[in-house]
Amino acid sequence: MTKLPLVSSDEIIRKLKAIGFDYMPRRGKGSHIALYKIEGDGSKLLVIVPHRDPVPRGTLLSILKQAHLTKEEFARL
Repeated sequence: MTKLPLVSSDEIIRKLKAIGFDYMPRRGKGSHIALYKIEGDGSKLLVIVPHRDPVPRGTLLSILKQAHLTKEEFARL
């Protein structure tokens, strides 16, 4: 089992953008950033990332669940 590293919100956003996520228009005011990705079947994935350094591991797990990523996939990014 892969242990999640402590990462900043900027690094999470950079990794999500690398796999096709983009900023959500007119969303993510304040200290949270909204990203979305359109899947192959036309459905949208919406991920909310808090602006923190570092992002707590439990929050990172929630972000990975929203993005349909495993810990291993995230670590490879």
